Amino acid sequence: MKSRKIRMTAQFFNGAKRYFAGAVFASLMTTALNALTPQIFRFTIDSVLGSGKYPYLLSHLWIMALILVAVAALSGIFLYMGRVGTALAGETFARNMRESLFSHVQKLPMSWHDHNQTGDIIQRCTSDVEVIRNFVVTQLLEVFRTAFLVAVSFGMMFSMNRKLSLIVLGFVPVVVLYSAVFYRLIARRFTDADEAEGELSTVVQENATGVRVVRAFGREKFEMDRFQEKNDAFAKLWIKLGTLSGLYWGVGDLITGLQVVTVIVIGAVEAVYGNITVGEFVAFASYNTTLVWPIRGLGRILSDMSKAGVSFERVDYIVKGEEEAYGQNAKKEECEKALDIRFSHVDFSYGEGKEVLSDVSFEIPGGTTFGILGGTGSGKSTIAQLLTRLYECEKGKGKIFVGDREVQDIPLEELRKMVGMVLQEPFLYSRTIRENIEASAPGASLEEIRQAAKIACVDDAIMGFPDGYDTLVGERGVTLSGGQRQRIAIARMLLQNAKVMVFDDSLSAVDAQTDYVIRKELLKNRKDTTMILISHRITTLMGADQILVLNHGRVEELGTHEQLIQGQGIYRKIYEIQMSQDDRKKVKKQDGGL
Repeated sequence: MKSRKIRMTAQFFNGAKRYFAGAVFASLMTTALNALTPQIFRFTIDSVLGSGKYPYLLSHLWIMALILVAVAALSGIFLYMGRVGTALAGETFARNMRESLFSHVQKLPMSWHDHNQTGDIIQRCTSDVEVIRNFVVTQLLEVFRTAFLVAVSFGMMFSMNRKLSLIVLGFVPVVVLYSAVFYRLIARRFTDADEAEGELSTVVQENATGVRVVRAFGREKFEMDRFQEKNDAFAKLWIKLGTLSGLYWGVGDLITGLQVVTVIVIGAVEAVYGNITVGEFVAFASYNTTLVWPIRGLGRILSDMSKAGVSFERVDYIVKGEEEAYGQNAKKEECEKALDIRFSHVDFSYGEGKEVLSDVSFEIPGGTTFGILGGTGSGKSTIAQLLTRLYECEKGKGKIFVGDREVQDIPLEELRKMVGMVLQEPFLYSRTIRENIEASAPGASLEEIRQAAKIACVDDAIMGFPDGYDTLVGERGVTLSGGQRQRIAIARMLLQNAKVMVFDDSLSAVDAQTDYVIRKELLKNRKDTTMILISHRITTLMGADQILVLNHGRVEELGTHEQLIQGQGIYRKIYEIQMSQDDRKKVKKQDGGL
């Protein structure tokens, strides 16, 4: 795990190394200049004021004061440079990490997203990244500075008085020991607190996204109670962590106080007996005070290291997720003709659950319209998701072909250009209608966008808005009706010009007349396209060249509308339930040419 952390850190340090190196150099220079100050005081007290070796300096003490000011000024300049370098290195590191994680999450398979809550993913990519950034850049820099400060200070102290130096050195193992104990305790508490924050973020994210459902069903109190429960649990964990940290700093203050008092008392005795000069005693006390906080800071670094270790593991969980095999270097093949689709003895289940599809086989000739009908949970949407490889069909569990190639052999970016899909629940971005439609074809002209919208029977509705295609749709398209959202999603897919179009129950929110008009326009304008219609509505499917009926993941019936209503199967029963006698005559007359 340590090697993974090192590799991960090095990867995200690209572009930040020179800033970090500059920050380290500036920090070391600041430390060296600060370590020089007690020596100036020692020289002034012992050699200028005490012995009178330098009468010129004695009568011109302003020179020593000027030297102190010059050292302080240089120290301030290097301190500024160090802070700037740290900020640049930290933000570059964090930016690289966030970009890498976001890009990686985009390419993780749907099965991974199914097992991870959105709020927790957001928390890992924000709060945990910030914890890692703070440790790797700020605290790691502090390690270099502290190590250099300890080495320089102890070198100066041993040169002045070995006895006092050994006393100070004796306190170091004590600090390291109690810091190591608290390190383990804090790590466990921080893990619990971090996970609780992820759960809290999930509650907030779900509530904000589903605010209309909350209001519609009067669940405000329920959601507030749910939030309060998670918030209280989160607060209690951080209170426990704060209590532990308070105990840690309290013990540290006690040991630090003992160290300072011990050095002052013994140093005063040594000065009285003449074993150390007054100047050396002042300088020694200054070095001791200077060392107190950096050495204690090592304990804080250990504490932060425990938090960073937890955050590393949480971020590494995302990094270790295996991306979909996009095959960016694969040669893309342009296809001018409609594509055949074939499922051959396909079995599929989500994880370790019950099989959703069992021995499913069918063929769709290129350029035809294929309908899929079935009850809830029968596997209709699964067929669409397997076709686009949102989920992978395992080896030995059947084969799926698009054209003359198996889907696993087609690079994902090429496959998803060939197969366009309108999902059962269309998602719209919090942008304009135009931006939502052109998402499938960036840079498309307004004329092309409007043509796709006309086929989807939504152009008139859009032009009826005050801002037309520049109308902002709000988060997830909440300002639009369900039918408008579906038709805008259809227009987005049409702009893709895919050779295979899949409509996954994507006409459910429009009326039967609009449904009919959309299908008619699709058939007229997309003759060279293979079309798959998934629906619960018989009127949507009855004009298809073939209709597949699924029942509990198995192929129950397959044939044309006329063939299926002649039988006594599921299709006939659904047809009779959905259609009255008058409806049948009306639809037959209306749909006769489709």
